[in-house]
Amino acid sequence: MSSGSQKTGHRAGFVNIIGNPNVGKSTLMNALVGEKLSIVTAKAQTTRHRIMGIVNTDDYQIVYSDTPGMLKPTYRLQEDMMKFVDTAIGDADIILYVTDVVEKSDKNSEYIEKLRKLDCPVVVAVNKIDISDQQKVLSLLEYWQKTLPDALVIPVSAKEHFNLESILNAIVSRLPLSPPWFDKDQFTDRSLRFFASEIIREKILENYSQEIPYSCEVGIEAFKEGRDRYEISAVIFVMRDSQKGIIIGKGGSALKKVGTEARLDMEDFFQKKVFLQLFVKVDSDWRESRRELRKFGYEE
Repeated sequence: MSSGSQKTGHRAGFVNIIGNPNVGKSTLMNALVGEKLSIVTAKAQTTRHRIMGIVNTDDYQIVYSDTPGMLKPTYRLQEDMMKFVDTAIGDADIILYVTDVVEKSDKNSEYIEKLRKLDCPVVVAVNKIDISDQQKVLSLLEYWQKTLPDALVIPVSAKEHFNLESILNAIVSRLPLSPPWFDKDQFTDRSLRFFASEIIREKILENYSQEIPYSCEVGIEAFKEGRDRYEISAVIFVMRDSQKGIIIGKGGSALKKVGTEARLDMEDFFQKKVFLQLFVKVDSDWRESRRELRKFGYEE
């Protein structure tokens, strides 16, 4: 926490972003923060962790948290993902609930009930209005205003950066008076190692179909910063030998493609050259093992 003196009227707080899978939570947070902190793909359950993005000005500090999409867990990894969501609901200064023009409005309705009972302000972002028509958007705004009468409901397009200023103004006006929680030059709570693993996982989501991405986790075995480049060694863990073969591909072609795409994105993100080595190992129990999940940063 920053030890600097509090500026008169300075506002700071935790704005926690929740919503169902695939509504655009990560896209919205990246747009609000101005950095690509959360990986974004068309697949559900892309976000597995709670990831903070920090926006600073002289007058305020907004600590955004992206969270996994709300779902009914079927294995321990998903149970841990939902713990991140429950914690985010419990410790927010402001909840930013993201829905869109496509999903069924009553999906995971138990979370809507939780939002009704909160004391903190709730802002509802109705996302993806760029793929809808005005009549449907207006009816959705009316629906959400009736469903959450105390919330501020705002239509947005995170992808097109439309109406994000309305979201920002709503958040700033609702932030509590507080000194900053983090140093003013900090823009996330996560390490470079974490972002390296997430970039690799994004490329797995983009390059493989069916159950493969959901059976994979990435561990960073070595992360060394040299004068001219980062040297990174990472392991992709899968659950079965057949999945290992698919990840590697014929003659190693699929793994090489993932490695090349990940390295280029890392160099863009880190602003430094990267030497990346990728390996694949079978760990049949990683999604259920408390010890393994703790190693990957899920269990506290």
